[in-house]
Amino acid sequence: MTVKAIAIQTFGGPEGLAVIDLPAPVPAAGQVVIATEAVGVGGADALIRSGALAAYGFGPGHIPGGEVAGTVTAVGDGVDASWIGRRVWAFTGSGGGYVEQARARVMDIVPLPPALSATDAVTLGSSAAVAHFGLRHARLAPGETVLVRGAAGSIGIMTVQLAVRAGASAVAVTTSSAARGEQLRRLGATHVLDRAGGGGEGAPATFDVIIDVVAGPDLSAFFDRLAPNGRMVAVGAVGGRPPADFGTRMMAAFQKSMSFATFSAATVAPEELRAVRAEQFAAAVRGEIETVVHDVLPLHEAARAHRRMDDGEVFGRLVLTP
Repeated sequence: MTVKAIAIQTFGGPEGLAVIDLPAPVPAAGQVVIATEAVGVGGADALIRSGALAAYGFGPGHIPGGEVAGTVTAVGDGVDASWIGRRVWAFTGSGGGYVEQARARVMDIVPLPPALSATDAVTLGSSAAVAHFGLRHARLAPGETVLVRGAAGSIGIMTVQLAVRAGASAVAVTTSSAARGEQLRRLGATHVLDRAGGGGEGAPATFDVIIDVVAGPDLSAFFDRLAPNGRMVAVGAVGGRPPADFGTRMMAAFQKSMSFATFSAATVAPEELRAVRAEQFAAAVRGEIETVVHDVLPLHEAARAHRRMDDGEVFGRLVLTP
C-alpha cells in the first residue's frame, strides 16, 4: 500500500514541490501513525524549500511539514493501544507532515477536544505554543508594552492575543497593509505600525518587550525601539538571518541595559509543551483564543500554498487537507 506525499525535488521556488507515492508508514517503537485530516503550512517549511537551510542537512526528497492533526491508526512497541482511534494533534519535527499518513513520537501528540476541528488544531498547535513560551522567555509582566514584529503570520497573531490576555498595557504590531492592521486591531492590537516600525499615531516610542518573527537584515534597527531594560526575543526568522554585526547597535546603547535572545520550542520539555497545548486547545473551544485560517487547500496544491506565502498575501494559517 502506498500513500501520497509532497516532497521537495529541487530547492528554490514552489515549483520544486511534487506529489510522490510512499510506502504506507509503519510506527517504530514509541511512535504512532496518524491518518491526517489537516496539515499546517509554516514559514519554516518555506525556508527549507527555498534552500536557505541546506547547511542543516536538508536534501532533495525532503518532505516538509511540522504539524498535523488526524486520527491515530496504529501504534508502535511501547505505546498504549488505547491511542488507536483517537483524534490528536502531532508535531512531526522538521518535516514529514505533508503526507496522507504521518508518523510522530507519542510524546509529541496531544488529544483534541471533540469540538476542535483538525484545521483549528494545526492553526494553534505550534504557533500558539511558540507565542506563549516566547512571551514567557521575554518575562512579560502585566502593564508592560509589547511590539510584535511580523504580526500577520500565525505566530504573530497568537502573540498579539496572548499578550492582551497577559495584561499588556499596549500591543503594537508591524504589518504590510492597513487592512491587515484592522484585522489585528480586532484581535487586540492597540497600535499598527508599518514594516519599518514607523507610523502608528500615539504608539509608544519604545517598548518593554519586542517579539520578532521576522529577523532578517532590519532586525538591529528595532533595538532603537526597546525601552531601558527592554527585552527582544526572536521566535522566527522568516526574513532570513540578521547581519553578522547586528549586536553592534545594541552595544552602542549599552546604558539602556537591553537584552536580546532567541527562542525555540525545542528547549521546552515535551510534557510542558503538551500541557500548554492542551490548555490552548481548550481555550479555543471556549472562545478565548481565535484561530485565523487564511485558506484550506488540498494536499496536492502545496506548491500553490507556498507560492501564496512567497507572494506575501497570507494572513493567518494556510492548511492542507489530504
